[in-house]
Amino acid sequence: MTHLPDGITPLTHLGVIRVHGDDAIKFLQGQLTQDFALVTGSQARLAAFCSAKGRMQASFIGVVAGPGDVLLVCSRDILAPTLKRLSMFVMRAKAKLSDATAEFKLIGLAGAALVPWIAADTAPWSRAAVGAVNIVRLYDADTQPRALWIAPAAEPEPQGAELSLALWQWGEVRSGVATITAPIVEAFVPQMLNYESVGGVNFKKGCYPGQEVVARSQFRGTLKRRAYIG
Repeated sequence: MTHLPDGITPLTHLGVIRVHGDDAIKFLQGQLTQDFALVTGSQARLAAFCSAKGRMQASFIGVVAGPGDVLLVCSRDILAPTLKRLSMFVMRAKAKLSDATAEFKLIGLAGAALVPWIAADTAPWSRAAVGAVNIVRLYDADTQPRALWIAPAAEPEPQGAELSLALWQWGEVRSGVATITAPIVEAFVPQMLNYESVGGVNFKKGCYPGQEVVARSQFRGTLKRRAYIG
């Protein structure tokens, strides 16, 4: 395979954590590598949830779906333990975290399948909203445009030739954006997976678990390993 074909893929390997409440954004500010306070209606975010040692416990594609309502898309095999860990830090914050996977459909769009939903030439992590549907522009698989389609479970699915999940995941590898799954939890600091290069780390935001290690890896040249596409 040298090119990801046009088409759609139900992303059954992913799930959704919903963070809802007046302090949803403030809570995520103190936990993730990205600055959700700066997210506009036309943007999404790639982010990591790190341990105190700066190792990635989870990665998310985050969408602010409305005031005090954030959807975090992550690998389903780590959703339950990640939800449990994040919930431990809520304390007195006005934020409720829940597994909202059953409430949403997650579909991958490739090539011509993007056209009815979002322009193929928009930048990665751009977001479009069509009614109740959120569409997030992803990094290309080589030169093939891709997007993540997030919609309430009752929404009709987009039309297009169906791609296998294996093909979609091959395209994920070709995009250069890694997703944290169970076998690699706490195996990498964000820079080992090039998250600082693909919009996954904001070095100007406030504190979060592991921030000192992540900053030291960036500014003191302590990184010894990096992932690359062969």
